[in-house]
Amino acid sequence: AVPRPAHGCGSGALLGRFGVLLQGLLALCAFSTLMLKRFKEPKAERRPWRIWFYDTSKQAIGALFIHFANVFLSDLTEEDPCSLYLINFILDATLGMLLIWLGVKVVSWIVQHKKYTYLVFGEYGDPPQAAAWIGQCILYLLIMVFEKTVISLVLLIPGWTKLQQILLGYIPNPQLELVLVMFVVPFIVNAIMFWVVDSLIMRKYKQKDTLDISGSTETPRARRTEESQVLLSPDMDFDQSESDQDISGLRGTNQKVKQPSYQVVI
Repeated sequence: AVPRPAHGCGSGALLGRFGVLLQGLLALCAFSTLMLKRFKEPKAERRPWRIWFYDTSKQAIGALFIHFANVFLSDLTEEDPCSLYLINFILDATLGMLLIWLGVKVVSWIVQHKKYTYLVFGEYGDPPQAAAWIGQCILYLLIMVFEKTVISLVLLIPGWTKLQQILLGYIPNPQLELVLVMFVVPFIVNAIMFWVVDSLIMRKYKQKDTLDISGSTETPRARRTEESQVLLSPDMDFDQSESDQDISGLRGTNQKVKQPSYQVVI
């Protein structure tokens, strides 16, 4: 076995008391960005709390799977587990993000092609069904398993040891290295990843171009045209009625003028 280098965190540091405390703080801060994202949504498109929980819980399950997989993989060798975790995390945030996007697109296409309505990401029925949420969680977890499998295969490529030395080899304090690896860097990257992935798997609210009025659909342009016609029609009717009265009055006057008068003489 190759001895561990003098620098870096030791074996089991990621699951130690201080490491677990950092991970809990990271989870709290990272998922707070999803709550911030909800309040940033337009009021007309803001998700109810139940729908928001269904959407974000899928990410929570996937993130927990990736996190513990990285912790397990980082402690398999005699290398510095903190630097191995950081490499795994960087790959998850770059190549892994592309794989997640590709997986969501492929799964969404298959689900829509097969017309499995409740397996469409973000669609839970009306009222929302827990069965739809469970099915979507399973699909999203399968995507994360696919992503982690590909990343693990990429790590088998030789040459990552040099990158480990470049990333954290200059930090002599193991606890400072642990803070950087388990809190600072993951918080920044996870906040971005959660925001992007939530936009991928949430229900897409398209701008409605039609308005339902008494069972009919009208575009805003047609509605504005109709409103303008409604606004103009009373005046037009009023003018037309007045003109009709004037014409009828003139006709009546002409008839009175042209009508001959007869005088009876006894």
